[in-house]
Amino acid sequence: MTKRSLSEIITEQEFLPLIQESCVGFFRIYNYMMREKSEFTKTFYSNLIQEAQLLESFLDAHGARRNKTWIFFTELVASIRNFSIPAFLLRHILDRYHVYNLYEKKEEENAFWGEAKKTLDFMDESMKNLFESAKEEGEKQGLILPMTMIKGEEFKDIRTNRYLPPTAFDEEDVPNEEERIIELSRRYRKVANLLRHEGYKRRYTEEELIKIIPRKINENKVRKLKNIIHGVQSDYDTYVKNTNIEKKNKKLSMFRGYISMPLHLLEIVRWLSHFYERHVNGIRGGETREKISRIIDKAKILDRIVNFAFFYSNNYLQKGISIAEDILSSYVNSTCYELPIPQPLGFHARPATYVSLVVNEHGTDVFLLVNGERFNAKSVMSLLQASGIIADKGYKTVIFEGDKRVLDDLKILSDHNYCEDNNIPRELNYLKILRNI
Repeated sequence: MTKRSLSEIITEQEFLPLIQESCVGFFRIYNYMMREKSEFTKTFYSNLIQEAQLLESFLDAHGARRNKTWIFFTELVASIRNFSIPAFLLRHILDRYHVYNLYEKKEEENAFWGEAKKTLDFMDESMKNLFESAKEEGEKQGLILPMTMIKGEEFKDIRTNRYLPPTAFDEEDVPNEEERIIELSRRYRKVANLLRHEGYKRRYTEEELIKIIPRKINENKVRKLKNIIHGVQSDYDTYVKNTNIEKKNKKLSMFRGYISMPLHLLEIVRWLSHFYERHVNGIRGGETREKISRIIDKAKILDRIVNFAFFYSNNYLQKGISIAEDILSSYVNSTCYELPIPQPLGFHARPATYVSLVVNEHGTDVFLLVNGERFNAKSVMSLLQASGIIADKGYKTVIFEGDKRVLDDLKILSDHNYCEDNNIPRELNYLKILRNI
């Protein structure tokens, strides 16, 4: 008995009627997109994502990426899907902006909206150009494209400023909720400080952007950052959202906005970086990449990745740090430790710097108590000021007041004489990174 192969090779002519039927919905959206003059809604982008995904899956299932006749058409469809996802995310951000409780100044809000609209226009224009090329390529291979378009009524979003009363708060307390909030705030600060230490505080020129992507900012790195923030948001929604503790603390609902904004913006960075790395910058060579790279403006996509999406993601993360620290300070248990002063010179620049680094790493307020005065241990200058009083009074020990977790690290630091001999204890390895920065 002869075994039959589960795979069957068909000709391009046999494939044509199959693809003809499968791309009708895709090109009906194209017809709408080319004729519509108003802004596209989130529902529109959602439908485009779905149609592009279905068509791309159909093409992949038939091995179109391995076929010389259909590979370019397939990559064009994939590229349109790639742009439709960040466009959906950005439209979502703009639709939800005023719900995030960001409390930005009017000029800051206007600046963000201006850059966001510029980015959305770029993505829409890119998709139109890719669609035009897909139309030409499809017709070249024998496709007969539909003349009809999706009706605009199908893409209307439901928008309202009328809401039901917020009564869905959980009357029961979540176990260890304060500890969870502290942990969420610490994790948020960790990723925000990671970006702050890397110095992404400004916008970059075209020459600089070419050196940044993908060497410093790339899909893989951004995915890792996004996953950390997504974990924070997921745990917030599980343990804090719609609970009594959120209802009582307005800082928490504000904090949620400063989690969501950078999360969505990093997702935009990821998708645009994926497109750039795959189709534009030459990591993957070949005729198909060269064709697509001629359709999309390389300078513009680099600019929107870094100077909009990544810039504002970092911007909102840095603004959220102060809220995270306020939340931390409101939930930590304050205590006091009596610790020896550094030998032989007291709190001069080096030990004061290490104390400051420890306190800033944790984010909660810690004070050095000297002669009835409280000195902010986050500030090197404040510690140097206290050092003069300590020397005048001849004190051998001082009192630190604040979060027990921070004081535990300061205790380790004092046990090693505040690193006066430059040896950082293993338990405080994070100081090596902070010191170098």
